[in-house]
Amino acid sequence: MNQRAVVLLSGGLDSATVLYYAQSLGYACYALSFDYHQRHRRELRSAQAVAQSAAVHGHEVIPLDLGRWGGSALTQRDMDVPGHRLPAEMAQGIPVTYVPARNTIFLSVALAWAEVLGAERVYLGANALDYSGYPDCREDYLAAMQTVYTLGTKRGREGQPITLTAPLLHLHKKEIIQLGQELGVPWELTWSCYRGEELACGVCDSCILRREGFRQAGIPDPLPYAVK
Repeated sequence: MNQRAVVLLSGGLDSATVLYYAQSLGYACYALSFDYHQRHRRELRSAQAVAQSAAVHGHEVIPLDLGRWGGSALTQRDMDVPGHRLPAEMAQGIPVTYVPARNTIFLSVALAWAEVLGAERVYLGANALDYSGYPDCREDYLAAMQTVYTLGTKRGREGQPITLTAPLLHLHKKEIIQLGQELGVPWELTWSCYRGEELACGVCDSCILRREGFRQAGIPDPLPYAVK
């Protein structure tokens, strides 16, 4: 029987690439998504579609109302999602699209499910190069969470800790797209836009990083955009 892995699947191109990567290594993958009242809940449709395309062994969508207290432009609709920013600007400070403690919450739920499943790994698509400056997408944070994984579980205390794995951490977006292309990721099913409309805006940080990555990789992006 294949070893098992839980993969955090948002519906974006990074998490889709990680799912297909984990499968290419022979893991039986279980996808985990969250409906946390994000304004871009459109991504959950993509998560479902990618999970079905990959024929995962299970896909859980966890309802979790992080919007009830706001604190982020992704959960609070009276806050504007930044647009038209250059990648260099995105890395200066932590943007308003940061959702407080989001990855800590998601990774904790993933850990619980992984321990129940007897999974060897939890995969996530965190990236520390072409990203928006989030504190929970950095190497030191992930190292700290690995310590939590080891010390906070029965498995870990018994010498068989679940491994937290972020294979895209040191890849540029172009390289992620090149990897996903080799793995056969269905880009047309993925979603990156933060603004939550039916058509990707093309100007939010996530759209800009995605479009630039496809441009640099020399691969057509199949998604249509409101702003060409």
